Amino acid sequence: MAVIRVLVLFGGRSGEHEVSLASARSVLSALDPARYQVTQVGIDHDGAWLYSPGPVSTLEVMEKGDRSRLLHVIVSPAPDSGRLYFLRPVSAKAGPSLQLEFLAEVDVVLPVLHGTFGEDGTLQGFLELADLAYVGAGVLGSSVGMDKALFKDVMKAHGIPVVESLLVLRSEVENALESVIERAELLSAYPLFVKPANLGSSVGITRCANRSDLLEGLLEAGRFDRRVLIERGVNAREIEVSVLGNAQPQASIPGEVVPSREFYSYESKYLDGTSGLLIPAPLTDDDAQTIRSLALQAYKAMDCAGMARVDFLLDKDDGKIYLGEVNTIPGFTAISMYPKLWEASGLAYPALIDRLIELAFERKHERDRIERRYRRDRDV
Repeated sequence: MAVIRVLVLFGGRSGEHEVSLASARSVLSALDPARYQVTQVGIDHDGAWLYSPGPVSTLEVMEKGDRSRLLHVIVSPAPDSGRLYFLRPVSAKAGPSLQLEFLAEVDVVLPVLHGTFGEDGTLQGFLELADLAYVGAGVLGSSVGMDKALFKDVMKAHGIPVVESLLVLRSEVENALESVIERAELLSAYPLFVKPANLGSSVGITRCANRSDLLEGLLEAGRFDRRVLIERGVNAREIEVSVLGNAQPQASIPGEVVPSREFYSYESKYLDGTSGLLIPAPLTDDDAQTIRSLALQAYKAMDCAGMARVDFLLDKDDGKIYLGEVNTIPGFTAISMYPKLWEASGLAYPALIDRLIELAFERKHERDRIERRYRRDRDV
């Protein structure tokens, strides 16, 4: 079987840049060199696509934060090229300049990018323009999954229960703070949760027990997005399901997160590693079946593809189940729930990566079947 040429993208212009590097390390270690020819490209905080010519890998250089040895990568948006180039500094009589050189050909892109400019549909749109196969959801599924407010609207339209919320603009927080606070307090009694509308991995999320917390939470969320979501707090267990597939997705067994802090924060997810994961989650058969069914329903409603981690809240007080979010590029670190759930469901980490790449080619084949030109002779 021919070796598959894989471009692994990581880093990104996002508050989740460091999480992406950690996920990329695990993914790269799982790619079988006998099956895959891997090209590593890192995206820095400024959005530059970078490559290390060696001997140190791009990921290792990015982890150390030293950009001086990295070369800028150019990807053409023209379809059917599938080629990467890099800019090499050269000396000339007129002074230093840059020379465009061929880097690699690409069969499939594996984006290990979390947050904005990675899983929000922007990168996916670029890859569609370039006509490249890529792992994960397309433009629509990515953008809906990333926007928490729009996501809730889509879920409600499909009869999927979500927690009550209020969307406000950062400009409202800056110019009409008292009004925002009053509207938030009409939504629900404390605690309230405040979060950026477009971000993942719990970045910028604040649990607010009083008005002072709410003020701080609004300002914190506004640092990461111009739209801020205020959500009713639920005394809940946090249940997660991994979904894999395209038109006929499958759901893993559910797992439960036992946060080490007041909620499953960025720190407890990725920094201190103290949150517990219960796999499988201790659920009744009915609850487990309901959660898996809702996960698949939400996945299809968003037109997801490839993969997603679907997060739920199970109210400890009344037993109600709420869908929290669908993460279209979930964490892939050694402690991440998405691969752990599939491992517990019988699909090992390397086989999971293989399957995701197969699904990317399957999705690309479906895109290639779309006719791009209107021909009148079909009406004759």
